Amino acid sequence: MTTVRIGVFDSGVGGLSVLRALHARWPQAELHYVADSAHAPYGERDDRFIAERTLRLGRHLQQAGAHAVVVACNTATAMGIGALRDALAPLPVVGVEPGLKPALAASRNGRIAILATAATLRSRKFGALVAQLGARDALHLQACDGLAAAIEEGDLDAPRLRELVERHCAPVRNFGADTAVLGCTHYPFARALIEAALPGVQIVDTSDAVARRVVEVCRAATTAPVGAAAVHLETTGDPGALTRVAAAWLPFRVEVSATPLPA
Repeated sequence: MTTVRIGVFDSGVGGLSVLRALHARWPQAELHYVADSAHAPYGERDDRFIAERTLRLGRHLQQAGAHAVVVACNTATAMGIGALRDALAPLPVVGVEPGLKPALAASRNGRIAILATAATLRSRKFGALVAQLGARDALHLQACDGLAAAIEEGDLDAPRLRELVERHCAPVRNFGADTAVLGCTHYPFARALIEAALPGVQIVDTSDAVARRVVEVCRAATTAPVGAAAVHLETTGDPGALTRVAAAWLPFRVEVSATPLPA
């Protein structure tokens, strides 16, 4: 039987939250992750740039032999997953989106905050999700400018990161939300700070739900993996920086290298 190879990419290190959940659910699958850290974070880039990088990274993982590609970035999913699915078909492509539906189900007072990048919140895909669920009046949309970039630096106790979390959580408290959605894959790594800034607020993180969906898709499309499999990380940025972050954030061994993908 063939070991399943799952390709995962993000604008930077944030997608490691999805990679961690994938490994926990299916440690026998070979995981190939690309951090486009030379261009992180996507949430502060223009829409065309994000779409172009999404296509380039997805094709890179396809050419490397992925049986499925995971767009572990809310902004890239919002701006480019449609074109990527067309380009890679019939290869399965799984994206991420803010967990609005589970948040609506979990909320007690009907007030929900979405913490995300400005690019995700302005996207047609997110707007369509809100319209589909009829949830606009229940939402506070909090564009967390600078937060993903601060998390990308890897120091989760940095004063700058704490300041940004407080700045972006204060309007959520004022809105009276009892549920907050982490709408960027970087944000779970700052979850402890966010929870401290939003006491009593339920936090919705879709990393495990995405991992579960990827496993379902891959098990339907490939033979079952056998034995332990490698986890390989590539970056368009500094491999040393990615190595340090992975060692601090991932509870399993990885291999790290610079990607041959052109910047």
